Amino acid sequence: MLKRLVTQCVVRPEDIPSSDERLEVIGTFNPAVAMVDGEVVLLVRVAEAWLERRPGYHSVPRYIPGGLDVEWLAEDEVHYIDPRVLHTKATALTRLTFVSHLRVIHCGDGRQIERVDDVTLMPECQEEEFGIEDPRITKIGDVYYITYVAVSRHGVATALASTDDFRTFRRHGIMFPPQNKDVLLFPETINGEYVALHRPDPSAHFSPPEMWLAWSPDLVHWGKHEPLHSAGGTWEMSRIGGGIPPFRVEGGWLEIYHGNTKSSDVHDVGTYSAAALLLDEHNPRRVLKRTPSPIMIPEVDFERRGFIHNVVFPTGVVERDDVLQVHYGAADTYCGVVEFSKTELLAALQTM
Repeated sequence: MLKRLVTQCVVRPEDIPSSDERLEVIGTFNPAVAMVDGEVVLLVRVAEAWLERRPGYHSVPRYIPGGLDVEWLAEDEVHYIDPRVLHTKATALTRLTFVSHLRVIHCGDGRQIERVDDVTLMPECQEEEFGIEDPRITKIGDVYYITYVAVSRHGVATALASTDDFRTFRRHGIMFPPQNKDVLLFPETINGEYVALHRPDPSAHFSPPEMWLAWSPDLVHWGKHEPLHSAGGTWEMSRIGGGIPPFRVEGGWLEIYHGNTKSSDVHDVGTYSAAALLLDEHNPRRVLKRTPSPIMIPEVDFERRGFIHNVVFPTGVVERDDVLQVHYGAADTYCGVVEFSKTELLAALQTM
């Protein structure tokens, strides 16, 4: 692991007001990050659960045209997969125990909240009825492009939005259909094309989990899909996915990604950690180097205890000379920030 220069909890659920009086905020995590006019701006996933409780029932909220709805499922009609997810026994369909939206938070130097805006990105269509989650921001030219997860009865898809001021947003629709998430855009075209890192999530596991690349002439039409990296260590054998949008460093593109090892307890999601890949500058299909083990694991209390224990989930970075300020979700509850030496991180990469 790398030495942490700074570790700090930046945003907590109690810092954010609920979007509706019937909901309570249970998580503020997995923040997308941008530098705007010299200030760190976070686009934070805000998870909210139904405030009312009914003995013997589980509440499963969702967005509908014009507002919110909630269904009450009897305890004997469902079984929990983990604290986030339950299955209905009659249909075997998945439902979430909460809904999510995205909120703009200004953080100055990136270490603490300066103000919470009233600006939100809320679900707007049926493909987002169970919420929108886990955004990433990539600035291309003068526009900030936001990839985010859209969850609905149709599955887990990835959608695209954009902004130039973090006051208003333009929706561009679904980029990748279910099941796909953890989509990251490269900040430049490569050989005249836009490039995205994405994570297909097949139900039939013929291989370890993988991250893929896709190419586009216009950010709308995507093709030339190809595998990039398969899980190699035990710490990433359950899930892997892109974390921070790739950024230029000496020698290529640096990608800090997450991996998960499943617990033997079926109700425990296991531990999420982070590692790094170095991709070829001109041909990002080529993985030049990688860290042989995680550079970041859950260590401090706010990473180890929360709605989901033992999670560090990197989602954005700010470069400050030799310091990399990495923002991340912690325990599916908090936004955290760590700072690493860029020199030390690059030295930790080893040739494949």
